[in-house]
Amino acid sequence: MKKKLTAAVLSFSIILTAIGAGSAFADSKMDKVIDKTLGTKYVSGGVSTNGFDCSGFTMYVFDKIGTAVSRSELRAGDLLFFNTSGKGVSHVGIYVGDGKFAHASSSRGVTISTLSDSYYVNRYVGAKRIMSSTAYKSVAIDVQEDNDDVQ
Repeated sequence: MKKKLTAAVLSFSIILTAIGAGSAFADSKMDKVIDKTLGTKYVSGGVSTNGFDCSGFTMYVFDKIGTAVSRSELRAGDLLFFNTSGKGVSHVGIYVGDGKFAHASSSRGVTISTLSDSYYVNRYVGAKRIMSSTAYKSVAIDVQEDNDDVQ
C-alpha cells in the first residue's frame, strides 16, 4: 500500500512539475487549456472561468484533458473529485487502490480515507484518469529494491 501511495503521489507530482515547467508539454492540449485560464481570479469554491480555487481549477483542466473513469474501474493515480462545499467541486484526492484515496483533509492534514465513508459517498462527483497505461506501469508497478540483495 505504501509503495502504491508513493507511486500515485509521484505520478501526480510529475504531472504538476510538467505543468510548471511547460517544456515537457509545450503546445499540448493541456497547455492550451491552461493558457485559456491564465489570469482567472481566485474564488473559494470556484469551478469556472469566472473564478477558480485550486481543486476547481484542477477539475476544470482535467475535465478537458482527462478520461472519465467509473468508480468500478478506478486505478491508483486517478484523480477523485468531491463537492464538499455545496458549490461545485471543492476537494480533490488521488486514488491509491482498495477503495481508498489520499488527500489533504482540512481537519487531519494529508491522510488516507475510504470512498465508502458516508461523508465522501454523498459528496463524490467523479474521477478522471490522467495517466496513460504506459505511464501508469512505469510509476505504479512495484519493483524490488536494489537493497534487498545487500546482506
